Amino acid sequence: MSIWQSVRMALDAILSNKMRSFLTMLGIIIGVVALVVLVSLVTSTSDSVTSQVEALGRNLLNVSVLDDKENPIKLSELRDIADLPEIRAAAPLAQFSATGKNGHTDEDLNVYGTTAAYGEIQGLELEGGRFLKTTDVDNSAYVAVLSHDAADALFGRTDVTGESFSLDGRTFKAVGVLEEDDSAFAMLLGTKNVYIPYTVAERMSPAAAAVSTLYASAEDEDSMDDAEAALDDWLLHRLKLDEDAYMLINQSSIMDAMGTIQQTLAYLLGGIAAISLLVGGIGIMNIMLVSVTERTREIGIRKAIGAGRGSIMLQFLTEALMVSLLGCLIGIALSWVILQIVTFAARSIELTFTMSAGVVALAVGFSVAIGVLFGIYPAHKAAAKHPIEALHYEG
Repeated sequence: MSIWQSVRMALDAILSNKMRSFLTMLGIIIGVVALVVLVSLVTSTSDSVTSQVEALGRNLLNVSVLDDKENPIKLSELRDIADLPEIRAAAPLAQFSATGKNGHTDEDLNVYGTTAAYGEIQGLELEGGRFLKTTDVDNSAYVAVLSHDAADALFGRTDVTGESFSLDGRTFKAVGVLEEDDSAFAMLLGTKNVYIPYTVAERMSPAAAAVSTLYASAEDEDSMDDAEAALDDWLLHRLKLDEDAYMLINQSSIMDAMGTIQQTLAYLLGGIAAISLLVGGIGIMNIMLVSVTERTREIGIRKAIGAGRGSIMLQFLTEALMVSLLGCLIGIALSWVILQIVTFAARSIELTFTMSAGVVALAVGFSVAIGVLFGIYPAHKAAAKHPIEALHYEG
């Protein structure tokens, strides 16, 4: 018997008992949906977060000073850090809240005191105007760069370069507007942001009295380890050899850790979903054993007219494989529908959930393995039946 004949006979057997075949496939369908949907959700979410973190740059170093030893780090000392051969640029960041006002419009804004280097380190893109300059910091100029949403909230538009507004009663001139940031991080941290010279922030908030947060960048991704070591050495000596006085975070290390976590979660959820497929495989074996019993006389007739053990075994093994594969295809189709629904529900945070070719191939491969593994015993049992005893079977 050819393989195509076995496939045709398997389809005929499946279609002759539609409800039973569907219920048999149900375990495979659920297992495939669980595998594809769970792994796709984890992978797509992790990829989205990773891409947003990566957009900040893999050559970024972040320092939080936890204990300044009653000797605060001053803005002027950041020039010493920037002068280190391994460091490309360094910038402080002081954050506080302020009320922005333009005419009759009042808005609560996140104010960031920093320097010109911050825009380069973070890779901030401008929609119009310019970012802060070194002269702005040196002269304590009352200038500001607004985020897209801050400009829209205060002025009702974003082409506001050159216009004035106030922060907590102090008048500032808008010198630039950033491009719109619709990332999940921006939504989490807030999108109505204003960037002002650090020296001005020192006058407006105690948070800027000492540099407690700073960012630095290496020349490139390959020199991150050297840059981290150099900055760590500087901080260690500056803070009296107390390693607990500060926290230094390497962006590249975060990316590597995130990749490891993503893989671990994908394997874990994939393993859990694989259990469902195994349960579905047991269901296939159970129904195939019932089918073998029901078709005992058919097996006897086929053997009596010359069908060999291999032919009988191929027929029932093909049937088990077809049940598993059909269940897999239905499961993949349902998974696609579910992911489209979840993507639609998550449109507000611009997350897109997609099926990767890898996870689909994994589901198909696992389903084939399940069909073959749990179809072998019923197929062997059918092939092992004695033709005379099979013909005499009454059922």
